[in-house]
Amino acid sequence: MPAGYTRRDGALFCDGVALDTIADRVGTPVYVYSANTIRNQYQRLAAAVEGLPVHVHYSVKANSSLAILALLRSLGAGVDIVSGGELHRALEAGFAGSDIVFSGVGKTPAELERAVRAGVRSINVESEGELAVLQDVAHRIGVVAPVVLRVNPDVAVDTPHPYTRTGERGMKFGIPLDRVIAVARAMSHMTDVKLIGLASHLGSQIGDATPYALAAKALVQLKREIEGENLAQLTTLDLGGGLGVTDDDGSSLDLSAYADALRIAAAEPGVEILIEPGRFLVAESGVLVTRVLYRKHSGGKEIVITDAGMNDFIRPSLYASHHAIDSASSDAEPTLRANIVGPVCESGDFFANNRLIADVAPGDLLVLRATGAYGYSMASNYNSRPRPAEVLVDGSRFAVITERESDADLTRRETFAPDWIED
Repeated sequence: MPAGYTRRDGALFCDGVALDTIADRVGTPVYVYSANTIRNQYQRLAAAVEGLPVHVHYSVKANSSLAILALLRSLGAGVDIVSGGELHRALEAGFAGSDIVFSGVGKTPAELERAVRAGVRSINVESEGELAVLQDVAHRIGVVAPVVLRVNPDVAVDTPHPYTRTGERGMKFGIPLDRVIAVARAMSHMTDVKLIGLASHLGSQIGDATPYALAAKALVQLKREIEGENLAQLTTLDLGGGLGVTDDDGSSLDLSAYADALRIAAAEPGVEILIEPGRFLVAESGVLVTRVLYRKHSGGKEIVITDAGMNDFIRPSLYASHHAIDSASSDAEPTLRANIVGPVCESGDFFANNRLIADVAPGDLLVLRATGAYGYSMASNYNSRPRPAEVLVDGSRFAVITERESDADLTRRETFAPDWIED
């Protein structure tokens, strides 16, 4: 059972609150997060890198709820963002521009302008075209934009799914390794951008520290070449995120080995190391609570139909991710082998197939573990289904941090009588 979740007389609790109490008060489906689990994960990571010049920038895309962002800000984290919308969220949650690193392979001119005007700590540039646009934006505004070049280090990683790998040659992310020095030379003649560092990001759910060590060595080598040519003095090395946790395949990154990899970069004098964990900090804090609607037998298979669907949590369908499924009310040994599916009109709408679970009946609650990352943040209104509520638990108290959408929310920005514009 994840940290923060315990059984009491068979009932499943998040910290000091029973999940069936939350379901009864707030309804289902509902995402529930343990504040104490997030604190514990942050403190584990901080302890592992203690004594190193490392600063944590939480990857907002993992879970962008304002209350989660505010909690991480209170712990001392900065943020890593990948869109103008995430910039808005970070500022709304109380982060200063200097707390924000702006990554992303396809930043628009408008997003770059917003970031420059907000005074972000750095813009992690991922292509020569983006650099040219940023130079124009910064020149027009009249400021010098701080730039970290995101490098594609050509480091292969073993992750549970190919879609979660980002640091191999030919990927859309980052500047190719053999172009970085040329880009740095070009930047040395630009007046409105300043090269302050280098970055890499290898992927997600990385369970071995070796790729981080390889990436750190690649960045250090590039830093020395850039400084050797007097092109820039670099003060930032960003090793990205992707720290593996246990929600998919049972693996978890050894934090002491990870810290050893960071030491390779930290040995460079005058450099601050940035890391960008997302899933590691929030995944195991969260569960998705869903109510069983129906059971049926078809083609020799038992099928359990829940009120949550792939629009609420798409990772099993999109990434074939494995998430443990528990009964909220009983710790009895699982005896039912079934497909656990949702109500969405897609065959891909499932949370598990041929899974051994508790022998549940309609009305019972099921709990999908480790859904605190890439759960609500990837939810949609497919099939015109309102998105669920989000609840944060802190000790013996809980609060709704995102209200459940209503049917009216689905059509609030639409019209059936268009205001036609003549060309």
